[in-house]
Amino acid sequence: MNINWQVKKSKVHGKGVFASQDIVKGEKIIQYMGEKVSRAEGDRRSELRIKKHLKSKTTGSVYIFELNKNFDIDGTSLQNKARYINHSCLPNCEVQILRGQIWIKSIKNIKKDEELTYDYGYEFDKEDYTDHKCCCGKKNCIGYIISKDQWPKYKRFISKNKKK
Repeated sequence: MNINWQVKKSKVHGKGVFASQDIVKGEKIIQYMGEKVSRAEGDRRSELRIKKHLKSKTTGSVYIFELNKNFDIDGTSLQNKARYINHSCLPNCEVQILRGQIWIKSIKNIKKDEELTYDYGYEFDKEDYTDHKCCCGKKNCIGYIISKDQWPKYKRFISKNKKK
């Protein structure tokens, strides 16, 4: 597989992954790699990392990725360059799980030097959605990292709470 990406400083957040050449729609780009852990262990690690982030007031990164109903991938390893792909409310990539591996695949043609992004797919949780601020800067951005299919739930919540 041709390496068609590179890690550089991102305007969205910290580091990002950028196309080092034009990428065509439907191309498998990079594998999200790391330690395979149980879902319970993945949840435990996520919770610890989020608490640490909130306590330190720094920009945090959890790097736990759901593989299936039983396992997660902990992508904190520095060899896992896919961990630098940022969330966007208008992404150019998506996640595809193939034979127990997590791949990032283009969903549109991507130009050389364009940052690779995907929707992190976070569920809307009215208790902690504000812990995950979105910095994508896209016109349609709602300000938080929430899966696009969860936006109606978020918007109903916001609408109800503005009336109070």
